Amino acid sequence: MIPDDVIEQVREAADIVGIIGESVELKRTGTDYRGRCPFHGGTHRNFAVIPKKGMFYCFVCHEAGDVYTFFMKKLGMDYPTAVREVARRVGITIPERSGPTGPDPREPLFAAVATAADWFARQLRESPEGEIARTYLESRHVTVEQAQVGGLGFGPRGTGFLDAMKGLGLREEVLLEAGLIVKREDGSKVPRFRGRLLFPIHDLRSRVVAFSGRVLGEGEPKYLNSPESPVFHKGQLLYNLHLAKHAMRKAERAVLVEGQFDVLRLTLAGFEEVVAPLGTGLTDEQAALLQRHAPHVILLYDSDDPGLRATFRAGDVLLRHKLRVSVATLPEGEDPDTLVQNKGAPALEQAIKDSVDVLERKVQILERKGFFGSLPGRRRALDRLLPTIRAAADPITRDLYISRVAEVAGIRKDVLQREVDPKEQPTAPYRPLPPVTALPSNAEKALLQLMMAGEPWRARVIEAIDSDEIEFPVYRSIFEALADDAPDRLDETAARAYESMQAEGLGTDQPDVMFERSVNRLEARRLDREIERINRAIPFASDDEKANLAHEKQRLAAERNAKRPTYGIIQSARRKGAPGS
Repeated sequence: MIPDDVIEQVREAADIVGIIGESVELKRTGTDYRGRCPFHGGTHRNFAVIPKKGMFYCFVCHEAGDVYTFFMKKLGMDYPTAVREVARRVGITIPERSGPTGPDPREPLFAAVATAADWFARQLRESPEGEIARTYLESRHVTVEQAQVGGLGFGPRGTGFLDAMKGLGLREEVLLEAGLIVKREDGSKVPRFRGRLLFPIHDLRSRVVAFSGRVLGEGEPKYLNSPESPVFHKGQLLYNLHLAKHAMRKAERAVLVEGQFDVLRLTLAGFEEVVAPLGTGLTDEQAALLQRHAPHVILLYDSDDPGLRATFRAGDVLLRHKLRVSVATLPEGEDPDTLVQNKGAPALEQAIKDSVDVLERKVQILERKGFFGSLPGRRRALDRLLPTIRAAADPITRDLYISRVAEVAGIRKDVLQREVDPKEQPTAPYRPLPPVTALPSNAEKALLQLMMAGEPWRARVIEAIDSDEIEFPVYRSIFEALADDAPDRLDETAARAYESMQAEGLGTDQPDVMFERSVNRLEARRLDREIERINRAIPFASDDEKANLAHEKQRLAAERNAKRPTYGIIQSARRKGAPGS
């Protein structure tokens, strides 16, 4: 077997224009090179070699690939032979890795997914059923030709895909293992992707290993990914990395966006170093991939509340891998796709140029919301900033973060340092998460059940509370997954709790009453915490500060009692030791 890092080294060293130019007469056209297609013949220069992307593409027969693919398709070589041939031409010696020899047992899966990608692309280009996808692309200002260069395809409804694959000799067992078809309860088999625009997902060797399909018309989910398979592990790949990695190294940065359409729009606008996660929160494996190719990541997510939550979660993951992390802020109501459509590439370039460090962006938001204007507010601001400081694995970055937060929060740096890294504090004993039967029935659970009931309740709950207001860890995980519309990322414990609450439903309570009561209880609990912090601060305050704190405490108590009118009765009963208190 040839080591992956050597395959990558050979590909980067290869002059794709020079190598293909040995058998095809190429002429420069802008940044690309054009010639007659060596695969279908023809007299026009419809064959393009794109050195920036390290790929070729024919606009007539639609053959496409990298320098290895060219040798495989032109000379009938297998993949290892093509790698060795390119290595010989660029003067790199291939070290053989010890281990099993012979063909890769996953080869039938790679072949099946590649065959499917070609068939899906042809449906988008030619089939009558593909008109819905072509119309949708047109509404998003993407031409079919642009979509074809990106490898997009269309999965029609019906059994046409399965019939075509059988006609090409592909066995159902292979199609099932590759995630291209699904088996129903009655034993029948149907295509997985029906009525969807398909984005191919590539591994680092530029092989298609999976698809992400956007539904066209009615249907759920909005995006459907291929399942995990021997050739596809969702949390270990990034969309478009197989092309973007060269530009990332050159630019010394990566631009991380939320979805495939954002990637498509930005690459069409000339931004080559753009990648996206695959429908889930950013994983440590994906952050490690980015760290291998660039020292700096710019997060270009939506600037609404869900987008900001996803931004800061991704930022913390990236900081743990010693990356420099910046956040680009988009104008209100815009996402990367619409910004480029409405205002052009210069507007996006300016947004990227104006990006700020991820911690500084958090500080800006907290300052705008007035958190630093009071003692309780500063404490709450610190609670939001501490996870990002702790995530910074680079010691210099962490020290800079501590200095900045100490300055803005008005506290001593050594005190904040102890809070960030409490080395001398005893470690809390491990307490396993309770089983599903012990999940508390409280306001947090009620709000999650409302979110599971769908819209408009999901949006109302997300607008009303932040995830850090949810104290029970399992409930917090479920809230974040529901807010990101990604329940599939839950761990085993949270997934069982999620399923249990789904089965339980809303019960007999009126949703409006449930929502108002639960939000008030969470708000009252937050006010309790602020009052308790003031109680702890009063003994150490000056006389003037004590007066201000007492006034603040009185105001908070009145606000809390309005949220929970029975509060005084309950507290009085608890002080007297009433039964059940």
